[in-house]
Amino acid sequence: MIIDKEEIRKKKKKLDDCKAYLKKEFIGIDKIIDDIMEYIQIWYLMPEILTRPVVINLWGMTGVGKTDLVRKMVRFLDFQNRFVEIELSNSDETSWSKSVSDILQSNGLSDEKPSIALFDEIQRFNTIDPDGMPVPQTKFTDFWELLSDGRLSKREREDLEHYLFSYLFRKKENDRRKLNGETELDENPYLNLWDAKELKKYLSMDDDVMSIIEMKEEDMIKLIRKKQKEKKIYEPVDYSKMLIIISGNLDEAFQMSKETSEADVDANIYHAFTKKITIVDIKNALARKFRPEQVARFGNIHLIYFSLKTEDFHKLIQREINNLKHKTKNKFGISLKTSKAINELIYRNGVFPVQGVRPVFSSVVDILDTNLSKFLFEAIIHEDNSIEIDYLQDKKIIIGKVGSRTIEIPYLGRIDSIRQANQQDAVANISVHECGHAISYMLYTGFAPLQLKSKVASSYAAGFTFPHQIHDTKGSLLDRIKIYLAGGIAEEIIFGDQHASIGRSHDREQATGLAIDFIRKYGFEKDYQATYNLEDYAHRMQQHITDERVEKLMQDLVQKTREDLILHLDLLKNMSKTLSEKGSMSPKEIYDIAIKHQLVVSIKEEGYLHIINYHDLLNS
Repeated sequence: MIIDKEEIRKKKKKLDDCKAYLKKEFIGIDKIIDDIMEYIQIWYLMPEILTRPVVINLWGMTGVGKTDLVRKMVRFLDFQNRFVEIELSNSDETSWSKSVSDILQSNGLSDEKPSIALFDEIQRFNTIDPDGMPVPQTKFTDFWELLSDGRLSKREREDLEHYLFSYLFRKKENDRRKLNGETELDENPYLNLWDAKELKKYLSMDDDVMSIIEMKEEDMIKLIRKKQKEKKIYEPVDYSKMLIIISGNLDEAFQMSKETSEADVDANIYHAFTKKITIVDIKNALARKFRPEQVARFGNIHLIYFSLKTEDFHKLIQREINNLKHKTKNKFGISLKTSKAINELIYRNGVFPVQGVRPVFSSVVDILDTNLSKFLFEAIIHEDNSIEIDYLQDKKIIIGKVGSRTIEIPYLGRIDSIRQANQQDAVANISVHECGHAISYMLYTGFAPLQLKSKVASSYAAGFTFPHQIHDTKGSLLDRIKIYLAGGIAEEIIFGDQHASIGRSHDREQATGLAIDFIRKYGFEKDYQATYNLEDYAHRMQQHITDERVEKLMQDLVQKTREDLILHLDLLKNMSKTLSEKGSMSPKEIYDIAIKHQLVVSIKEEGYLHIINYHDLLNS
């Protein structure tokens, strides 16, 4: 094999340029881009040495740019005519094709040259249902064959035989009719479009369809017979030079993906959680959707998208605003300035961390593009060459300074309007409830919660206290029960028993579940050492025996939680007032108010795991 070093150098330069281009186009996924470029290097520079396809898996929540990244890479590398996007599914509604081989052939990718196939939304092609039972599959079963060694059997022998038979039958019939003196015969010496397309596919012909149409049918018959003698047309097609990219959303690994409507949780918290997802988590998630031998065929190149950080969303918003400024200058000759208040307005109303970038784009259109058109019209009419846009949060007005004139447009963000609708009394109630959780959390863990909210984007008033990850132990389970109970107990302390709300129901369910597991499952209660929650009939214990102990444990923990909160009553009152006014508190704000009331706490980052120092205990 002769290696053209100059050609490889050119391709390497193209690959480096592609990497730089993608990093400019996408925010927050530099590591993914670096990894993809590294893994495709051999396929792109020296495909001749490949003996099986390169398989790369991309996993992440919706809207992180998996599909778009592949499309842009394909376009930059000039592979559009050697690229196919395929969505496999178990239902019969997705496409006319029944096999991957059909799709590849109909896209002209059966010539054994380098190509790219993107198998998107692969989670829909599950072969195991949620109960672990096999899913009957009638379509695309050759996908697993392709992943295995990149060779797909040809299945068109019958089609060619049928074509030959129908041609010979027509010829014989016409000969008979000629002998009988008939003149109007079913004779067309040239191929039709359908036959030309099918034969190009069956015979793996390089000719384009239009030139095949020009062939006479008898010449095509000679060609088919020649190819049949060579036998190559029946051999499997070799796809070892193919780059296979598999993409999907695995909810089993990305537990956060269910929080799609949560616009109030800090993006950095989601980022920290997704950062902890490993290849082992991905393989475990795949094992709940596919059979073990199929999971193995996905290979070991699994690239995991983290959800975007807060700063990534800010960069994205700024980039979109810059694009708009550039467009306005180029198209209308008008320079556009926007204030930071506009960026913040877009962030508050457009960032849903687990939905990725799409809501941000639509919010830029909703907030900026739509209102800009009104200012542009004014500027063009009066021949002004500059527009300055600002947002007055207190007055809920977008202000446009066009030349020397000021135009005001009343505007309240869609999500802001939902947050604002939460009633003052409801927010006060929620603030006390959440501060009960937060103070209890600080007392039992020693650090401030990641986030504290009493005004959220929800049609009903609600709040949350966001914890760190906690490694469960006997002691931490009891602490978690108290933290769950503290919200409702704080309401009783501040508002009186009669005015405590029913917002505690979910908390108490969680607390009771933990208490039951404490006794029945984990054996942390010395009087009950068997496991009382086995389901199968042969090993089932009488659960009611432990009910009295569960109730007593809950009563003891309620009493302890109440005592602890009363000891910090001033902190509970002051912190609740602050939260009620502001609607949210950061770890630093929580820390400051706790220190002021002599409660010593620390601040831990988003990805922190609260775990006992087992290493020192072992070695002490």
